[in-house]
Amino acid sequence: MTESAVASSGTETAAALRERAETALRSLVDREDARLREDQWTAIEALVAGRRRALVVERTGWGKSAVYFVATMLLRGGAAGRPPAGPTVIISPLLALMRDQINAAARAGIRAVTINSSNVTEWDGVHAAIAAGEVDVLLCSPERLNNPAFRDEVLPSLAASAGLVVVDEAHCISDWGHDFRPDYRRIRTLLGDLPAGIPVLATTATANARVSTDVAEQLGVGRHDEDVLVLRGSLDRPSLHLGVLGLPDQPSRIAWLGQQLARYAGSGIIYTLTVSAAQQVTEQLRAAGHDVRAYTGQTDTAEREQLEADLKDNRVKALVATSALGMGFDKPDLAFVIHLGAPSSPIAYYQQVGRAGRGVDRADVVLLPGREDQDIWDYFGSLAFPPEHAVREALAALAAGGTMSTARLETQVDLRRNRLETMLKVLDVDGAVRRVRGGWEATGREWVYDGERYARVAAAREAEQQAMLAYERLDGAGCRMAYLRAQLDDPELEPGWRCGRCDLCGGLSLDASVDVGAVQQARAAMDRPGIEVTPRRQWPTGMEALGLDLRGKIADAERAEDGRALARLDGLGWSVPLRELFEPAHGTGAPTPDDPGAEPAPDAAPAPTAGPVEAAHGRDGLLPAALQRPVQQVLEEWAPSLRRGDGSAGVDGVVVLASAARPELVTHLARGVAHILRAPVVGEVAPDPDRPAGRHDVNSAQRLAGIQRRLRLRLSEAALAGLPGRTVVLVDDYTDSGWTLAVAARLLRQAGAAAVHPFVLAQR
Repeated sequence: MTESAVASSGTETAAALRERAETALRSLVDREDARLREDQWTAIEALVAGRRRALVVERTGWGKSAVYFVATMLLRGGAAGRPPAGPTVIISPLLALMRDQINAAARAGIRAVTINSSNVTEWDGVHAAIAAGEVDVLLCSPERLNNPAFRDEVLPSLAASAGLVVVDEAHCISDWGHDFRPDYRRIRTLLGDLPAGIPVLATTATANARVSTDVAEQLGVGRHDEDVLVLRGSLDRPSLHLGVLGLPDQPSRIAWLGQQLARYAGSGIIYTLTVSAAQQVTEQLRAAGHDVRAYTGQTDTAEREQLEADLKDNRVKALVATSALGMGFDKPDLAFVIHLGAPSSPIAYYQQVGRAGRGVDRADVVLLPGREDQDIWDYFGSLAFPPEHAVREALAALAAGGTMSTARLETQVDLRRNRLETMLKVLDVDGAVRRVRGGWEATGREWVYDGERYARVAAAREAEQQAMLAYERLDGAGCRMAYLRAQLDDPELEPGWRCGRCDLCGGLSLDASVDVGAVQQARAAMDRPGIEVTPRRQWPTGMEALGLDLRGKIADAERAEDGRALARLDGLGWSVPLRELFEPAHGTGAPTPDDPGAEPAPDAAPAPTAGPVEAAHGRDGLLPAALQRPVQQVLEEWAPSLRRGDGSAGVDGVVVLASAARPELVTHLARGVAHILRAPVVGEVAPDPDRPAGRHDVNSAQRLAGIQRRLRLRLSEAALAGLPGRTVVLVDDYTDSGWTLAVAARLLRQAGAAAVHPFVLAQR
């Protein structure tokens, strides 16, 4: 951005500074009539002229980002009689939030960059630009604060020269915040080490009085000579029309939602509590003719960006999303937010519904609670900090074994990967372990298990869950917006106030009637084996830096077609025997940590032992008897939609994705698929034995690079000669990231295949 000249020999008057702030705001929002709110100006003046620390708690859409961007423009240009300041560092929790912030900054001429897990290949260039003074704003995730290279080589000099430090979604700093993340606790140390005179701003829309007090205390660490400025405003959202509708089961909720979507003029977000639910609901709504897409923490970064753009431009009716689409996502005309299942606290709920109605007069917000919600909350609660003996076991393993990767340490302790990683982050903040290149190491420092603190956080979460249930049970004497404002300790809430807009105040009418046929159809879909496997559509960013010419959209001529899987590993019904097959060491009932499909799973229906594939048991071996009939059913229902190159129904051949872990299972499954589809097995796609297997605990670009360099097409000369124009089914045991299927399909398409349809037993 251009630095304006302000004389450093004198003191700029408050009036002159405010005029420049108003000018900066108009540039930021591209509106000549834009004016700062009084609280916005108070915060900006405190940061720029007073170099103070401030906490701003204001509703979504109030303009918190305008405070730190305007302050940045003033500080970088020289303000209040001081020379130009260094870059602003914004600690931001979500990639979607960072993308919106970077776009907003660019419109105002602010040079903003980001360092996060999705752009590893760009880090060196970003570091160089920071060192050269070419960056006005650096956005980084709290997790980056503990990346060894960033923490040791970049952060110290950056913190010392920063012009402003911003902690976005600052409620996460607090143990009492609804979205506690261990790495946010590291910010306290960062703030305590900042040189004097560097202003700090913390912002959030979802902090009650207890959280606000806690955050303000942490902002003030190391600054006993000055108070933290705390600004809290009204949390009413006049455009939101809140309502709760109790329906008997998930099929009824899906059917109601399918009816309701057609009645909305605009687009919106449908929130679910788990990744599995988001994917299943998406499939059912798409089957009913609605243009919706799934958006979860497992969605690749490039795909997320495309989905966000599709929603903003109303190219889809809705995104069916987990909380991965939340803080910071900005679509002013979002017409509705519907929850299939309740978040575990009113504070979390308020934050998510805050996506709606930011630039329109009305947005409907509907909660469809489920009886399984409590089970899901309990599951997430089970991922809390492990008991002391498990922690001591991990510390002992690190002390004895030296530096260990998470994957290696996982073999030494009785903890699943997700819970282990969270524990290590907490121990790192506490100083007991340290993250280094290659993994983790014990520091040797004495560590005390803070059982009192963990119990306090657990009790707070239990109280929040009860408050959420109370919100669902409000009767006509209450008001939903008033209840949420009270939960957030809104300082401007007056006794007896009612919004006049919710279902209890007469401003929203919800019809509970649902078409019986639609309910039956939804229930049958949940019980039927088979789910759609959607192919990758976009290469991840940064592949060029890894030596691969893969960028942008995957060409239609090189992409897989839609495929099928029997079920998800963390879903309902047929997921139970699949988990027994793929994860026998962990039992049958536990959802995978990254995607807790915590709804009660019905027992799989017994399958006959006769059929084209034979029964067997164990991690590798022939396909178990319980899975024979559902596999056959999925293939027979899918077959009519498969077309040969000449347009006739059918498949020309089956290709095996060779497996190192379960070679007998995959080979036997492929033969069974070939038998059912009446097509020969014509070859395989297999890993190059001279290349080592790639790691799974890496980002999407690095994982793709490993797969791309390792997979090879192995077809006979006759099969290769006959491949052009043919349709093949590609068979594997399960799909996780989707890159193995994408690369294998690309090899087949490049060799001439007209269409490649994946078939797998399970999707993670």
